Order: sequence, then C-alpha cells, then structure tokens
Amino acid sequence: MTAAAPGRAGSPPPGAVPRVAVVGANGHGRWHRRVVAPLHAAGRLRLVALVDVRPIEADPAAPVPDGTAVHTDHRKMLRTARPDVVVVCTPPHTHLPIALDVLAAGADLLLEKPPVLCTAEHRELAAALAATGRACQVGFQALGSAALTELVDAVRAGRLGTVTGIATVAAWQRPDAYYARAPWAGRRTLHGRPVLDGALANPLAHAVMQCLAVAEAAGGGPVEPTRIEVERYRVRPIEVDDTATLRVSSRSGPPIVAAVTLAGEDFVAGEVVVTGTGGRAVLEYPTDRLLLPGDAGPREVPGRRGLLENLLDHRVDPAVPLIAPLARTAPFTAVLEAVTTAPEPTPLGGDLVTAAGDGPQRVLTVRGINRLLRRAADDGALLSELAVPWAVAPHRTDLTGQEGPQRTATEPPA
Repeated sequence: MTAAAPGRAGSPPPGAVPRVAVVGANGHGRWHRRVVAPLHAAGRLRLVALVDVRPIEADPAAPVPDGTAVHTDHRKMLRTARPDVVVVCTPPHTHLPIALDVLAAGADLLLEKPPVLCTAEHRELAAALAATGRACQVGFQALGSAALTELVDAVRAGRLGTVTGIATVAAWQRPDAYYARAPWAGRRTLHGRPVLDGALANPLAHAVMQCLAVAEAAGGGPVEPTRIEVERYRVRPIEVDDTATLRVSSRSGPPIVAAVTLAGEDFVAGEVVVTGTGGRAVLEYPTDRLLLPGDAGPREVPGRRGLLENLLDHRVDPAVPLIAPLARTAPFTAVLEAVTTAPEPTPLGGDLVTAAGDGPQRVLTVRGINRLLRRAADDGALLSELAVPWAVAPHRTDLTGQEGPQRTATEPPA
C-alpha cells in the first residue's frame, strides 16, 4: 500500500480548515451534502469537490458552493482537489477500491455502510488504514445517538441485571419504485460482484448494528460471532431478502436476533429490545425513544453526535475516539458475509401476500408478518422455530472468530 502523501499524515496544523470531497453526490449522497453544507458555511470545513457519474442533482438544502469542482472520476478528483477528508457514498460493491484510492492519496475517510462486503475485504481495508495512518469512520450514524449511549450505560451499570437476550424488530414498506431506484437495487450481484441490497444489509443494517453495540456492553468487549443463522424471504422477483430473521451467537454475551421486513402490515420504525434478569429495555432507534426499567413510559433522549463532525474532531485530537471506526464494524461484516453465502431468498406469494396501490407505488405485504416478527424478537427465535408453515430451514454459518466462515449448511428447523 502506498504511504500517505508527505505532510498529510498525523494531525492537521492548528487552525487548518480541512478540504472535504463527496464521492457519490447524488441519491443518498445528497443527505451527506446536507450535513456538509452547514459545516462549510460555518467555516468548519471547505467543500472542494463533488464526484458522481451523473450530473449533480440540485438540492436547496445543500447548495454547491462557488469554487467546488465537479468530477465524474474520483481518481482525477483526488489528484486535482487534494482533499483531506473524503465522504464515499457509492454502491457497496465499489467501496473497497475507492476507499483504497482515498487512503493512498493521504485523505481520511467517511465510508457509507456497509463498509465492505466480506471479512477478506475488511482485513484489506484495515491493513491499508494501518499502512497509511489514516482514519476511517463508517456511516452507522445511529451509533452517535445519546439514547443508545444511555442504554449502553444502563447495561454496563447492571440496571437490567444479566442480559439474556438482544433483539431488533422492524416492519417497513417499500413500493415497487424502491427496487427501480438504481441498477443494483434488489440485486445480489452486479457485474460479477456482490451487491446485497437486502433488508438486512441495507435499510435495516442500522438495526443490526445497534444490537451489536449493545452486545459489546453486555459482553464486556468486542463481539466475536461464533454462529450466524439466517432465514431470507422475498415477495417480489428480486435477488435479495425483503423479510428475514437472523440470529448471531458470540463467544461472550447473549444471542442477538433480528426480525425485519420491508413488506410490513403496520409500520414499526425499528426497536432494539434488551432483556435481562433485572428488567427489559426498548430503544426505538430511529426516533431515539428509550424505555428503561423503572421508567413510566418511553421518553425521547435528544442528541446525536454527527459522524463527520466527530471525524473532524478526531483529526484535530486523535484522543477523541471515533464513533464508528472500521474495527467496530467487523462483526457486522461477518453477518453480511453469512448473508452473502446463504441460499437465494424463498419467494412468498399466493394468499400470503396482498397488494395495495398501482404502478411504481404498489406495495406488497405479508399477511400476519408483524405479529410473527414480534414473536420472533420476544422469543429470541427464528421463524422456522415458531411453527410458521411457510418458513424454511435456516442457513447456519460457523466461525472461528479469526479465519472467517469455516462451514456453512442449511439445516432443518430446530
């Protein structure tokens, strides 16, 4: 790996305004531009370049400042704009090569989730970070939630007793138009590379990562998965899951269960449920509403630390820890790899699936799915363990914790 450019390693000079670029400036990249815009206006950073293969979409909430270069090739941008920090918000299968180019150019990195698609890529990126001395923050913005911090502190303080289970349940709806938003939408692979635009890997990845963050506190250290079990289903002719249950067992700490769908009957924003011998806690992570033992009801815990601002603080003072460093996402990458190796999602149809709306806004729902996902989360079970007639055998991946997946098998329901 090429070393960092001279004068770019280590902390920036006092008072230096970091030069920032966004690669993948359209689509979800517009959200990142809206984060950058007020920081640019306040003089906290200088937006020097936007990169996208399509013309840059106008956004009143994120106007392009005068002097900001626009490119279609990130390599040319790195050579000419020489940014200090690069936000990468491109399709997941492009993350690793772009990230390696950014680090070799001497810039720090804010990399959208999922950071990479397998443990081998995770190790390659980690090695590049070590070789260049650069920093990488991963775009799990919900990890900056004050509500999550309060929940984690409660777990560490023993307010829930011994934690016996961690689960997440979420029921969203996505219309047909969602799967036409990009060439990689709903795809398992594109041009021979994994894509993984499924419920577990993309829109509800935050739910899984929140559970892993709680498991860190419950287990007293990094989560080391030993077994990952997954069941995947779909209601459309797509290649990835829109409904799934997942269970992660680890060397220390309780099991984690995720029960999620993009074909829900009723909207469930996303809850992290932590059960212990001394009580139960529920975090609705998209809204930062938290219920702890002894609370009369859920309450909003305001405050989120922005990932980009945190990265800028870390650049000035490395003693400021990153909220979502690459190393913290290693268990999530292991989960993603297990999803990659699982069989194609099982199609659901017939009387089980209902449709509402027409054209691109048509929505499909699975009859009874909200009740089933709630039960899975409450019982720490997979759908196949709940005598669901249409459920299939789970795909199980065993890991050593050091060498990645050792054996995968699809086994009958327990």
